[in-house]
Amino acid sequence: MADGHVSRRHILLTSLLGGTSLVASAAMARTGIPWVPGTAPYIRGFDGARFFTPAERACVEAMVARLIPSDDLGPGAREAGVADFIDNQLAGSYGRGERWYMKGPFADGLETQGYQDERPPAGLYRAAVAALDEHCRERFDGRVFAQLTEDEQDALLTRIDDEELEFEDVPAAAFFALLQENAMEGFFCDPVHGGNRDMVGWKLIGFPGVRYDYRDYLDHDGERLSIEPVGLMGRPAWNVD
Repeated sequence: MADGHVSRRHILLTSLLGGTSLVASAAMARTGIPWVPGTAPYIRGFDGARFFTPAERACVEAMVARLIPSDDLGPGAREAGVADFIDNQLAGSYGRGERWYMKGPFADGLETQGYQDERPPAGLYRAAVAALDEHCRERFDGRVFAQLTEDEQDALLTRIDDEELEFEDVPAAAFFALLQENAMEGFFCDPVHGGNRDMVGWKLIGFPGVRYDYRDYLDHDGERLSIEPVGLMGRPAWNVD
């Protein structure tokens, strides 16, 4: 955070501190691994809403667009399809928390203990988005979050991040932390998962993707490599069917 605004540099640098674990978590924890024979392990692209209602999608897309906005660094979360990625994940096993222990007793956990809400991620999103939009209607003359100005959105998200704003029966700060995590995953994941459209996240940080062989580029003497990134399904220009 800087000057009361959500900083794109802040969220991107935070994600990069996690190293390669970011891409790994998006690829493994969110796709229903272990793979079941006869099923597709990856989602290619996005063909419409899977979990979100139109109102929920508008709210989430507006939030991630403020976390990673389009600016002089390049395209942001909206252009990268981050909301598509989150929609994909919430509609699947991750959204239902199928690989997690989700039984009681429930208590306030420590920051080191990870996700603690008694609802699975999809349930937390649904409750938090409804609470956020209701708060906005009461405070901003009937407007929901997606209808606020960017400055109003930034101020509201900053209050949530600073734990100055809570909702009844919904842990706003915990939801915001989950949203940030999912937004980073959607921005930097392999495009097969529905996010990182046109590999804009990889291009921003100079990540060359999952190339088969790097031997031709070993002797670069520390200079930045301008290599077109390649995903698990190849390059977008290849139009792989």
